Amino acid sequence: MSDLHIRCAVHTDIDTVLRFWREAAEGTSISDDHDGVARLLARDPEALLLAERDGLLVGTVIAGFDGWRCSAYRLAVHPEHRRQGIATALLEAAEQRFAALGGRRVDAMVLEANERAQHTWAAAGYHREDHWRRWVKPL
Repeated sequence: MSDLHIRCAVHTDIDTVLRFWREAAEGTSISDDHDGVARLLARDPEALLLAERDGLLVGTVIAGFDGWRCSAYRLAVHPEHRRQGIATALLEAAEQRFAALGGRRVDAMVLEANERAQHTWAAAGYHREDHWRRWVKPL
């Protein structure tokens, strides 16, 4: 995995990341647009981690910390690059970021229907908490 480079996204990466998510991520978010990602980068410039191999984007994770909770979103690996340790490397980078910020636990958003993702998260030591449910209200 020495040829894998993980770095923080910058503003000029936004369109590439959005195209990548359309191909590699499962589902969409209300914030999956240029303005949404730009707001993320403006608020927390180190939250969006990109994995690159030979200059090609192969994976992402959003490692957000609000001072209270560590939240992981948009863990995605390009279909042609899966099963190569990229998700593991991204989660390790996210966890290192959280630990450096004083985080104590990571909450991850994982789609119920995405069994492949559930296996990935479980292999990284995460477990499902069935007594919680996500409540949302669009603004």
